[in-house]
Amino acid sequence: MKGKRVLIGVSGGIAAYKVCEVVSTLAKAGVEVRAILTDAAGEFVTPLTFATLCRQGAFTDKDFWEASHGRPLHIQLGEWAEVLAIAPLTANTLAKLAGGFADNLLTNTVLASKCPILLAPAMNTDMWEQPAVQRNWREVLTDGRYHAIEPGAGMLACDREGLGRMAEPSEILSHIESLLYTKGDRDLAGKRVLISAGGTREHLDPVRFIGNPSTGKMGIALAQAAWHRGAIVTLVHSITGEVPLRGVRSIALTSAQEMRQEMLECFPDADLTVMAAAVADVKPTEYHSEKLPKRSLPNALPLTPVPDILAELGKLKQPHQKLIGFAAQTGDLVKPALEKLRAKKLDVIAANPIDKIGAGFGSNTNQAILINAEGKQVEIAPCSKLEMAHRLFDFVMNKD
Repeated sequence: MKGKRVLIGVSGGIAAYKVCEVVSTLAKAGVEVRAILTDAAGEFVTPLTFATLCRQGAFTDKDFWEASHGRPLHIQLGEWAEVLAIAPLTANTLAKLAGGFADNLLTNTVLASKCPILLAPAMNTDMWEQPAVQRNWREVLTDGRYHAIEPGAGMLACDREGLGRMAEPSEILSHIESLLYTKGDRDLAGKRVLISAGGTREHLDPVRFIGNPSTGKMGIALAQAAWHRGAIVTLVHSITGEVPLRGVRSIALTSAQEMRQEMLECFPDADLTVMAAAVADVKPTEYHSEKLPKRSLPNALPLTPVPDILAELGKLKQPHQKLIGFAAQTGDLVKPALEKLRAKKLDVIAANPIDKIGAGFGSNTNQAILINAEGKQVEIAPCSKLEMAHRLFDFVMNKD
């Protein structure tokens, strides 16, 4: 994202403190960041705080009415921004957006801009659920420029437990990254995308299992990218811990057999399926329902092959469906990936090295060679996994 231009609009809510992390992270990544604070926002976090974190400047209504900027400030900022994110979005600012009002620097800049706008509301539960607020929310989202991260549930600053909590900084940051890449294009709108993620675990007993180091980060990035592009996303995963994906249907499981069952059930409705999970090839022949004493562990562990989920999906694939696989490789990438692509009737395969720094299991970055059924190849240089996901979808849709 280095060199990209992001404008952050901050309206008057306690969640404004979270936006400091968003601004700081963007600036550290080399993004040019500027901020606009409403007068109410300045009561929660000072303009000086945002100016310091931005390394660029933070603007208020006081700046709006000064004549020292040459061209009108709202015009400059509106033309400058590649993405505008408003967080927190309060009920008051939402109402202004819905009505097309322009009575402060932030709302004037919105009307003077053409870039995609990300909205992250935050307010008390009763406020969020008011019919007038929900009406304004629906009205704003009829405009294709607006992209939304709806508030989540949790403990609010008013001690109320319920909806209204602003999205976490990590969610806002990933959505901004996607918008910088897609420029707001929802080219997967209405498409059903099925994604598998994580490494399966094949248990010998309740404690011991055969597994692999996959964390599911690539699958999560694929689900995020597809959702940001407008898709209806189902994520079938064996990821331990919380999967922080708003707007995505998430199905958690453990074993390859469980993943097979869920993938076969979901596959007929999918327009595009990406098998990013690292599924086990074998499992212990016998499962023990109670933990085996150490002295009872076998010297040789009998193993049984597990079904090849990707190959089964390839046989079931219909002409309108796209099926994408991953090949995690050491050494030569292309030859084994081509063999897998042909044997399993894939449309695209992503061959990624796991023996290079920043491209293996658990890393935040990745690289790959993408190959389609016609033999076209595109090499993806090291990049974030979210960018890699977008590059993969571009390749699938013949945009790369």
